[in-house]
Amino acid sequence: MKGFTATALAGAALFLTANADVDPIVIKGSKFFYQTNGTQFFIKGIAYQQDYLGNGTTTGSSGGDSSYVDPLADGSSCSRDVPYLQQLQTNTIRVYAIDPTKNHDQCMSLLADAGIYVIADLSAPGDSIVRDSPTWNDDLYARYTSVIDAMANYTNTMGFFAGNEVSNNNTNTDASAFVKAAVRDMKAYIKTKNYRTIGVGYATNDDADIRENLANYFDCGESTDAIDFWGYNIYSWCGDSSYTESGYDVRTKEFSDYNVPVFFAEYGCNEVQPRKFTEVQALYGPKMSPVWSGGIVYMYFQEANDYGLVSVSGDSVSTLDDFNYLSSQLASINPTGVNSNSYTPTNTAAQACPTVGSDWQASSNLPPTPNQELCECMFNALTCVPDNVSTDKVGDLFGVVCGLGQDTCAGIEANGTTGDYGAYGMCNPTQQLGWALNSYYEQQVAAGNGASACDFSGSAKTQAPSSPTGTCATLISQAGSAGTGTVTSQPSGTGSSGSGSGSSGGSSSSSSSAGVPGFSAPAHIGVLQVAFYLAIAFVSGAGMILL
Repeated sequence: MKGFTATALAGAALFLTANADVDPIVIKGSKFFYQTNGTQFFIKGIAYQQDYLGNGTTTGSSGGDSSYVDPLADGSSCSRDVPYLQQLQTNTIRVYAIDPTKNHDQCMSLLADAGIYVIADLSAPGDSIVRDSPTWNDDLYARYTSVIDAMANYTNTMGFFAGNEVSNNNTNTDASAFVKAAVRDMKAYIKTKNYRTIGVGYATNDDADIRENLANYFDCGESTDAIDFWGYNIYSWCGDSSYTESGYDVRTKEFSDYNVPVFFAEYGCNEVQPRKFTEVQALYGPKMSPVWSGGIVYMYFQEANDYGLVSVSGDSVSTLDDFNYLSSQLASINPTGVNSNSYTPTNTAAQACPTVGSDWQASSNLPPTPNQELCECMFNALTCVPDNVSTDKVGDLFGVVCGLGQDTCAGIEANGTTGDYGAYGMCNPTQQLGWALNSYYEQQVAAGNGASACDFSGSAKTQAPSSPTGTCATLISQAGSAGTGTVTSQPSGTGSSGSGSGSSGGSSSSSSSAGVPGFSAPAHIGVLQVAFYLAIAFVSGAGMILL
């Protein structure tokens, strides 16, 4: 390997302006194109994020360290690395988590000047849809929209991933309903904010049992709900494999009639080292390039998982053998594309939705759009609310109250398999617990037993409820008295504040308080399961803190 300092290569990546523009990438049919000249765009990408495991993991994981380093917020690191990305003829990088509160002008300008586009995951550790207990709530909505707000005005922002390997086997496919709802809502948000059209997609793993259903599910139905592009994390070509041995031939046939662009969101098996990347010739060759729009190699930085192309120490970068092999392979490819002006898509039909059954558990009926204002209006209108619930009691309390009254928790149900969702299923845990407590309390008042119904051994209290007026009255009316109605009013605000404002005891949208991962206390979940979900939260009248 050969080492260079960033100073020695600084001339190759001078910082120009904070808003350097490149020709945006647009989608037509199943292909990407440069917007101005109509040339087809093939992704020659690198995953670019240090100390963050993308391969073999999911951005929908709970627990653990919620910290991460934003790769686009450090101009000096970008100045150091862009020349090496250029040596690899990189035109796209994938970043797995950015901090939307930080400034990205310098890095995005350096990348733009190098002709490099960015595909950004919308989630972050602690702020993501969790596969084993999925939810799509107002905190996640705030996180995802804040990333869009931070990135949408850069012309080299190519697209967003609303999830990465969330459903990864046939035991958790119900989680896909929540991810698809996120796709739907982020597409609508981009349109509502009058941003230029930027695609929203999903990155899947290569699980043989569910890969076909997954691809069909995210593409089926109304176009407003479906993905704009499909990313495939695939590691089946190891060492000197082949087009047929790797299964690339079968995957290519499967996507030959797909109606949106497909590409490898991660590739580069490291079971045989050094990686010689012989799959590059197949991916960009005449058999695959008519179907696939290129791919993203995992990854730039050498980490413990041993997938790196370079080793970085301070401002010094040392290229590894994998870097040199990949550089040689990419230098020899020249995929044949089409021009958008002469291209008429023939594969325009969406895929058929998979049927819910033993091998597929996600309904085509998606969770409602999170609405922070509705949740706050609801909580403020309650009479019985949580009061200093201790950690060891919260799970039991939730399980008990949901089992006491008929349909007590119907308003906070979230069942991705049956497609049944309460109007408040997207609210934060404090608000949902308040709804459950108050529902039971009202049932007891109606039965003449209300004197001590809002006590729960000191875990609840009565408050003076606000009388809903204006928008609040409309939203609560749409939700219905049992919380099982359909709210048609769109969420207000810019998506930057989460559910932490107001007097509803909401948590903030920061990574340390994004809501209990996957919590929704649905009616179809048993008391013990509810207790398990809630046991990791501390709920009080002032808010909720992850433990």
